[in-house]
Amino acid sequence: MYWTLELASYLEDAPWPATKDELIDFAIRTGSPLEVVENVQELEDDGQPYESIEEIWPDYPTKDDFFFNEDEY
Repeated sequence: MYWTLELASYLEDAPWPATKDELIDFAIRTGSPLEVVENVQELEDDGQPYESIEEIWPDYPTKDDFFFNEDEY
């Protein structure tokens, strides 16, 4: 399993919190690349929903990671 910014971005708008099965369904319905579906299928399934993309890929950048002032634009 590997994540890139592009692959992870397909799950950004998923209906969080979501279970593994819900994420697979979302990825298929939204036309995500096959790699996204395969990565989600490899996630651990303990029955608990994932709260956000950061639980799946902890390195996913957030707005705090960007260094620009939104008020200026």
